[in-house]
Amino acid sequence: MRGFSEKPNIPTYKEVYGVRAAAIAVYPMYKGLAQLVGMEVVGNAGSLSEEIDVLEEVWDDYDFFFVHFKYTDSRGEDGDFDAKVKMVEEFDSIIPRVMKLDPTVLVVTADHSTPAKLASHSWHPVPTLMVSDNCRTDACETFSETECLKGGLGHFESIYLMPLALANADRLGKYGA
Repeated sequence: MRGFSEKPNIPTYKEVYGVRAAAIAVYPMYKGLAQLVGMEVVGNAGSLSEEIDVLEEVWDDYDFFFVHFKYTDSRGEDGDFDAKVKMVEEFDSIIPRVMKLDPTVLVVTADHSTPAKLASHSWHPVPTLMVSDNCRTDACETFSETECLKGGLGHFESIYLMPLALANADRLGKYGA
């Protein structure tokens, strides 16, 4: 990994969140980052469809899955709006397969915004979608930057995403009376 002379002492997902985590990714850097935080890299997928094949194969073996899809980001970095739209559509097409697995919580988000207009990462809020039986419903009917700003999650710092997901999975203790 770039910038490290030795592995830093970072607590694992198991230590911090109490979950056995798996990572499924095509892009090597994300496999390395996942290992750094104690996720087990599973499968050897070469495409998004193959990533979901792996997810289906190991579904019962883990509590948490990080499934990474690089190509919406890279098409934004290329400044190619039409190609980015195609990558978003490709990702959208796998959602029914994931939902057939009946996840307790599903989160769809990114690590940063990458507008094709800027052809780079940006400061814009990152859309986040969360689905669970415990989520409050909101008025959003589509998943977009504009809709997410109006949604029930509102605008929040990413450090709160895992606690929100764990709460929606009934994996946090009760707070207060």
